[in-house]
Amino acid sequence: MKTFSFLPSKAVCKALGQRLRARRLSLNLSQSQLAQMCEASLSSVRRLEASGQGSIELLVRAVQALQASDGLETLLAAPEPGLAELERQQLTPLRQRARKSKAIA
Repeated sequence: MKTFSFLPSKAVCKALGQRLRARRLSLNLSQSQLAQMCEASLSSVRRLEASGQGSIELLVRAVQALQASDGLETLLAAPEPGLAELERQQLTPLRQRARKSKAIA
């Protein structure tokens, strides 16, 4: 698997577009069928596949239509807290507010 860490952003976008195209072809779908499934224009799907250019929303819709949304779960996932952070959380008492006292009339 390719690592995107050292590639320019345009190369990463183009590679993602190529992966979308490969996934679409593996499902035996045409670009126009994918466009209908995404509720997008045919030119938007073509541009997304050719250069990786398009909105994040279009990318998500295409990934969902191609039944490949499992990868979205790990994309930009929240980092796991380190050991020091977990220890700090255990040692820090939870702040609680005192009850309001009833005013005596």
